[in-house]
Amino acid sequence: MKIGLLALQGDYEKHRQLLCQLDLEPVLLRYPEQLNDVSGLIIPGGESTTMSKLIDASGFRQPLLDFAQHSPILGTCAGLIILGKLLHDDSHINTLNIMDVSVTRNAYGRQLDSFVTNLPVNFGKGQEMISATFIRAPRINTIGPNVEVLARYNHEPVAVRQGLHIGLTFHPELDGVTLFHQLAFASNSNA
Repeated sequence: MKIGLLALQGDYEKHRQLLCQLDLEPVLLRYPEQLNDVSGLIIPGGESTTMSKLIDASGFRQPLLDFAQHSPILGTCAGLIILGKLLHDDSHINTLNIMDVSVTRNAYGRQLDSFVTNLPVNFGKGQEMISATFIRAPRINTIGPNVEVLARYNHEPVAVRQGLHIGLTFHPELDGVTLFHQLAFASNSNA
């Protein structure tokens, strides 16, 4: 199964390694028509303002919205910002509004405030403890009625799922955590 990595900007190499570990074939996407060749997509962490501008400049906006109607997307950190909506209007970022969550950019502090913590993740009938790295992480402020919280940090949602899509405020790829890639792609019947 081929899984796309939006490779316009950001940290996609570690995601590529995790996909290979799961016997999923990573495809670096730089052109919208490449979405036709993949069964799922990762929007990695990076710089959300730059990513938003590149999505528009590269003609990805409508193809991504169409893709989201039938295929799973995993967004990590900046990828979650792109999937959701900003709580405070920021004219520099044009999000996709695919997930019914509002977020605040860099809410956990600057680069110096980055941290790693253990998180319990609830999925289906199971729970797994994972290591989670937060780097200039966004905060999920509100979630819609169809959004499921998979993990919380200090009582705040940090991993959410809505339909086919998963959004994370942290970077599982930096800790070798494959759980979310498996939940999004390996166990997805549409993929």
